[in-house]
Amino acid sequence: SLTLTMVGAAMLWVGWFGFNAGSALAANATGVNAFVVTHISSAMAGLTWVVLDYMVHKRATVLGIISGAVAGLVAITPASGSVNAMGALGVGIGASVIAFFAVTVIKPRFGYDDALDVFGVHGMAGIWGAIAAGLWATSAVPGNTADGLFYGHPMQVIIQLKAVVYTIIWSGVMSWLILQV
Repeated sequence: SLTLTMVGAAMLWVGWFGFNAGSALAANATGVNAFVVTHISSAMAGLTWVVLDYMVHKRATVLGIISGAVAGLVAITPASGSVNAMGALGVGIGASVIAFFAVTVIKPRFGYDDALDVFGVHGMAGIWGAIAAGLWATSAVPGNTADGLFYGHPMQVIIQLKAVVYTIIWSGVMSWLILQV
């Protein structure tokens, strides 16, 4: 049911505020920033997916806006403590473009089984979000001391890329070990 899917996505979106903003462990400026950028990124990603759907398939869909919104939520999570509202726009747009490409081009091309587009939406948007933190991080965000590429610190992108690669390796090795056991 698309109606129930929309209700579920709305509940997920509201719950995500508690996850990202709640990570500040206080009702302070850091939590407020995380709340705001979470909303902006998700809204921009949902809108971007609709535009991409319309450009590619000549129609916009509710499922598309839901997929985009979820991609935006996933992508902003690693960056919610370090980017401002302008950065959240970039995170959301990038998340939607990358996830849309993964779902509509990569998945059909390789034919892997991913009925819920978990890899395309969560995996790819999560990787993008971690890297995007290195682009738009700014020490102007309360509680953040690091600046990213667009704020004069290009090495932050390298730090984020290393973190992504280490996480992929760690997850792969540990999953393989668990499978063996």
